[in-house]
Amino acid sequence: MTAEEIEALFVRESGDYAFARWGRPLAPVVFGVEDETLGVIKGAIEAVNQLAGTSISETDPELGSNFIWFFFKEWDELPGVPNMDRLLPDLGPLVARLKEVDANQYRTFRFDDTGAIKACFVFLRMDTHLRTVPAETLALSQVVQSMLLWSDLAFRDRSPLAVAGETTVLRPDIAALIRAAYDPVMPGAADDPSHALRLAARIGTLT
Repeated sequence: MTAEEIEALFVRESGDYAFARWGRPLAPVVFGVEDETLGVIKGAIEAVNQLAGTSISETDPELGSNFIWFFFKEWDELPGVPNMDRLLPDLGPLVARLKEVDANQYRTFRFDDTGAIKACFVFLRMDTHLRTVPAETLALSQVVQSMLLWSDLAFRDRSPLAVAGETTVLRPDIAALIRAAYDPVMPGAADDPSHALRLAARIGTLT
């Protein structure tokens, strides 16, 4: 990937460059799925973390769980979940906004003092479209989009996944970018576009 292509994946609609990666092990928990689907999600998390060279923990010492998934049928269910307003302080207006645009997914992050990711919350409203997506594809897509603070425009026109035969896999260019982003010499967060040049250089040394 060129530096320009990488930069485009982290420049938000506002025009700001914003990059962050996880600064601690992931401690995932999933609500609203059956055990079979839970295993698929766990497998996707393990696969992407192995790619990044990061680790998975049973618990986070500060938060307990820091990578929380919620599956549900309607956005109106969220206000009834205990303590949800603590995860999403603007819960009421957010639910109204998500309903207005007929969204079927939403992710939000929390960051530590260095700017690195310390928590991610994934919300999936299982509408007609998402119910047709294979569990493996949905799980892999959500994990990939949660591993870095991507631009809100990053995957609007092209998925981070690709189809190889009958198997859905992570695109090789995105896989290489994740490996480079988690290289120990790289920062946990960055707001200067020159960071994209460093990522491009790391990809070159890792391939």
